Amino acid sequence: MNLSFLTLGVTLLAGVLAVLGLRSYGAGRAQRAALIDRLSNPGASVPTGRQRPFRGVDRRLRGTSLGRRIEHKLAATGLDLTPGEFFVYMVAGVAALWLIAASVLASFFGPLAGLAGLWSANSFLDWQRQKRIERFINQLPELSRILANATQAGLALRTAIAMAAEEMEAPASEELSRVTDRLAVGESLDDALGEIAERLPSRELGVLVTTLVLANRAGGTVVSSLRNLTTTLEERKETRREVRTTLAQVTVTAYAVPGFGVAALLMLNAVMPGALDRMTGAFLGQAAVLISIALYALGFIVVRRLSRIDV
Repeated sequence: MNLSFLTLGVTLLAGVLAVLGLRSYGAGRAQRAALIDRLSNPGASVPTGRQRPFRGVDRRLRGTSLGRRIEHKLAATGLDLTPGEFFVYMVAGVAALWLIAASVLASFFGPLAGLAGLWSANSFLDWQRQKRIERFINQLPELSRILANATQAGLALRTAIAMAAEEMEAPASEELSRVTDRLAVGESLDDALGEIAERLPSRELGVLVTTLVLANRAGGTVVSSLRNLTTTLEERKETRREVRTTLAQVTVTAYAVPGFGVAALLMLNAVMPGALDRMTGAFLGQAAVLISIALYALGFIVVRRLSRIDV
């Protein structure tokens, strides 16, 4: 029975990976073909986009609160995924983890692995969002410098933002393009910039948005403020890099602690086949496993909290 569960789980996981690989391969070929077409025909129109899989699931999911939450998180990560695609991949991954854990360890660990899969999917979105915020923060000194140069040359602030959107790379170019599009339809600069600060929260971005909003309301020059802000952002960028380097070992320790627990379970089951089945067959064994998992999770959270330093 365990061998059949293991085979099914591995097959399902391989199928998920194959679908993801084919999707990435197809997206790459489509982008390459579109690039070649634009280079060969400069006057040709830009294609509207590729066909999305799971459109029915995506359409139904967007009408629910869960779909709206997933869509909001995906918008902050910059991933080229729809809520329906992410939901289907998440369900397939949870099912694969459930079957693999139930076959390799014991049936009791199947639901626990499924819950861990759900937590991992949510953590993946948070991680991608944080990566995007970090990349955007690293671009803020250059953004401030471009805005200062543009306003010093006599350009309006809205024109300076549009110029920065064209010159900078992602994610700054994508976020500033959204601001430019919202300004083009008549939205105020305060609301357009505030939407970025809400989607990608950080102290650095908050200071920049506040500076631009106050300068736009007062109607005065913003060059000197942006010059000073550029210097400050450069110094904070270096400080953040030093803090991350110093805490790298602590961060690795936080992830190694629960990893040791999983490795201990695998070693125990390898040395004594069926030991986990016998242990989790009784209420006392199940309680001991749950308490151990709670303690490992508590250790992970404590280490992560201790290593979190706001700069």
